[in-house]
Amino acid sequence: MLKQLTVFIENKPGRLEEVTGCLADENINLHALSIADTTDFGILRMIVSQVDKAVKVLKEKGIMVKTADVAAVSMGHSPGSLHKVLQKLKTLDISIEYMYAFTSRHKEHDAIVIFSLGNQDEALEKLKGSGIPLLGAELLDQLN
Repeated sequence: MLKQLTVFIENKPGRLEEVTGCLADENINLHALSIADTTDFGILRMIVSQVDKAVKVLKEKGIMVKTADVAAVSMGHSPGSLHKVLQKLKTLDISIEYMYAFTSRHKEHDAIVIFSLGNQDEALEKLKGSGIPLLGAELLDQLN
């Protein structure tokens, strides 16, 4: 289980740069991000180093931020790797609310997919022992 930052930003020039600037100024590494937009605002989801520090810094700048638990899965970076994981989730009757992925330079984690799962606690229990490699907060230390 990882902590994800969710930031609500206005759809205006420079707002995303403001968020990334706050993180850069504090030497907080940005590992992955996803942006979904609506007419008036965007939802920025991020996996960062130093989660607590990032939340503090963003709130001090008046940026609305919250944390959420997400599942991180390690897989090969090859054709069909994601499909195999999705097949397993289907077999386990686990629904996906949203997901995003990134590749890693870490030798043990070619690709990492971040999932927000329906009924997250129940889904995580189903995943234990399923053979799907779940990653925890120690992943961030490995990626820094």
